[in-house]
Amino acid sequence: MKPTDKREALFQSLIQKSTLKQDIYVNTFKGLRLFKSVIEEITKDYLVNFQSVKRHRNIAFENRYRGDFEIELKFGGDILLFLMHSNVFEFSRDHEIMRTPYIREDKSRSYCGIINIYNFLSDSFKYNRFNDVGYLIGRVFINKDNHYFIEGKRELGLLLNNFSKNELDRNAVMQLMEAAIEYTINFDLLTPPYESVKLVTVSEMKNTLDAISMKTGKRLGFHFQADSTNPESDLKKD
Repeated sequence: MKPTDKREALFQSLIQKSTLKQDIYVNTFKGLRLFKSVIEEITKDYLVNFQSVKRHRNIAFENRYRGDFEIELKFGGDILLFLMHSNVFEFSRDHEIMRTPYIREDKSRSYCGIINIYNFLSDSFKYNRFNDVGYLIGRVFINKDNHYFIEGKRELGLLLNNFSKNELDRNAVMQLMEAAIEYTINFDLLTPPYESVKLVTVSEMKNTLDAISMKTGKRLGFHFQADSTNPESDLKKD
């Protein structure tokens, strides 16, 4: 039985949209593999050239993989987690990207895969401090053309962000990795406000000191968009 014109249009729309999303997924997954390769290169460089120095032996620089979509890089007292989302997203119609000629020429370019970059304290994982907080320091959007766009903090947000021209290649990933590490090194742990930690219950204190419910975070009490005392540190916001 031949499908009706309406049903045939629905089927064609399904095939077109699904094919687009599959292509973007492949590009994003390849991008995550690039991050993996670059992280291994940077780790090897540190181990070969710095860890052999006696005074550097106790300073960690290592990576591991928790699955197909997650890469962990640990250095010093910090961890960077690179998490690829398995789904494809579109920028909202109010986003600045939607007003660019690149997107106006072809709206399908606004569909992207996402690799999120989070910063955690390594002690949060080491001591199972489940109430500690991490920070989204950047996210990388990758589209069907393998072009990328970065929303991020300071060093990450200051990278060249020409969505219409920038392709996610090894050089781009290396720049992004170095910027993420630089930002993390300079993103220091601040003392929480006295008023927020002056009261502790008996049940909290009876747990181990590292597991009490007082959260630890580099900018505790603030969200991603307001986690710095420098108002100019946010180049781009959602």
